Amino acid sequence: MAASGLALNPQMEQIYGEIKDHFRALGNGFQKLDKVKDPNRQSKQLEELTGKMRECKRLIKEFDREIKDEEARTPPDVNKQLNDEKQSMIKELNSYVGLRKTYMSSLGNKKLELFDMGAGANEPTADENIQLASRMNNQELIDAGKRTVDQTDQAIERSKQVVALTIEQGTQTAATLKGQTEQMGRIVNDLDTIHFSIKKASQLVKEIGRQVATDKCIMLFLFLIVCGVVAIIIVKIVNPHNKSIRDIPGLAPPASTSRRLLRFTGS
Repeated sequence: MAASGLALNPQMEQIYGEIKDHFRALGNGFQKLDKVKDPNRQSKQLEELTGKMRECKRLIKEFDREIKDEEARTPPDVNKQLNDEKQSMIKELNSYVGLRKTYMSSLGNKKLELFDMGAGANEPTADENIQLASRMNNQELIDAGKRTVDQTDQAIERSKQVVALTIEQGTQTAATLKGQTEQMGRIVNDLDTIHFSIKKASQLVKEIGRQVATDKCIMLFLFLIVCGVVAIIIVKIVNPHNKSIRDIPGLAPPASTSRRLLRFTGS
């Protein structure tokens, strides 16, 4: 459908022109790609074409947004023409996406790109995708695209949940480790205090032991002295005329009766 056959406002006409320019550039780029033999140059040119396809995808979304904004002010038949043109552009973009997949497969590049919604062992090949897309009408293509987008959104949401859970677990683990570190520090301080107390108690026990030993020696000497004194007293009482034992100071033998009598008679 030619651009002159569409009722476009200035914004939509500009977007439509940019999309067509990108489509012409993509067609020329894939034609030139057939002539390139160097795999590295092919890969680089494919990256440039991929960037143009991304831009086309963005512009088609803007074109669709403009259609929806103008839908209330546009006749139904014009809206149908605009939607048909949008579907035609989507189909043309998908054809370039299929060509890109074919070239990527021939280059052996298995990287996940913008238009590769996940690669798997049981995924259809690029040729099968092109054949399948060619047998689908516009509505089926839209539904398939929506399902793919929904699956991608679900996968992204699951990834976000996993990341959030991982961050939460990491935060809890960090808090637990911090608490355990502080607890270990307190335990080490308590052990140092206990070690110091045990050391002081050992020194105190040794001092008490020395004091007890000294007191026992002193008591033993006092006991021997007392025993000696008691023995001397007993001997002096039993045998007061024994001259081999000196008198204990303050303990003189009793005076004899005859001496007292003489002193009394003489007076």
